[in-house]
Amino acid sequence: MVRKRSVFRNLYNNRSLIVMVLPPTIFFLIFSYLPMAGMVVAFKKYNYTDGLFMSPWCGFENFKFFFIGGKALKVMVNTVAYNLAFIVTGLFVQVTTAIFLSEIGSRYFKKVTQTMMFLPYFLSWVVVGAFIYNIFNYEYGSLNTFLKSINFEPVNVYEEVWLWKYILVACNTWKWAGYGSLIYLAAIIGIDNELYESAEIDGASKFQKIRHITIPMITPQIVVLTLMAIGRIFRGDFGMFYQVTGNNPLLYNATDVIDTYVFRALLELQDFGMASAAGMLQSVLCFIFLIITNAVVRRIDKNYALF
Repeated sequence: MVRKRSVFRNLYNNRSLIVMVLPPTIFFLIFSYLPMAGMVVAFKKYNYTDGLFMSPWCGFENFKFFFIGGKALKVMVNTVAYNLAFIVTGLFVQVTTAIFLSEIGSRYFKKVTQTMMFLPYFLSWVVVGAFIYNIFNYEYGSLNTFLKSINFEPVNVYEEVWLWKYILVACNTWKWAGYGSLIYLAAIIGIDNELYESAEIDGASKFQKIRHITIPMITPQIVVLTLMAIGRIFRGDFGMFYQVTGNNPLLYNATDVIDTYVFRALLELQDFGMASAAGMLQSVLCFIFLIITNAVVRRIDKNYALF
């Protein structure tokens, strides 16, 4: 009885914090946890007549069908390869940009630069895809218009498969550079200025201060954000891969990821079971990969691990 009273007393004493936590908790319960009941479709031969829970069970047939299709391994490799490229290039650009902004003395220039860099984060991939199409369109694109004006042959970028690997990495880096750099910039601003003053007295150059003070001090943020990115390594950015490439069949071999492959399979075959199986497989692989990576980080330094 005393224990129950203490629990209620703690709840009452922390009522303001509980009220603050309630909205996101309710949001995640409704939109993240309740839909998890739909995972049962991955193990069923779904049909409209019987519905979600009355459709007959088929075991792991949906997973088998996903791999028998012949492209499962290819799209999984593409997904992981692209995400690794996004992590590496994104980390380099974001950290470099944050350090550059921290070294700028002009507050006005710094604010304008931050605002301009943050703008791509709010742009829809539909809008970005339209810009990309107007740049690379063979007949009327700005790229070929410029090449023709200087007496060069036009280039059909949509047939140059190898180029799109770099275009997609550049698009992803461009979109997330501002968002990530602000997180690292906030960490850099939190570093005690006395460390830099002491280093300056000892005759350290700007590069030495960045190397021996700034980067080591923001390493925890770098590790945490990298781990969170690794947790999504089997998930492709559907909006980017679908909209930027224009769903071009010529580019499927180089730009197809699990998300776009499953989406097309769902449209063409109307197989909800296979699509759900692929989505569930993504989540399980991401979870396993994150656990393994976090365990490796924990063995190196417990302070850098997520849990």
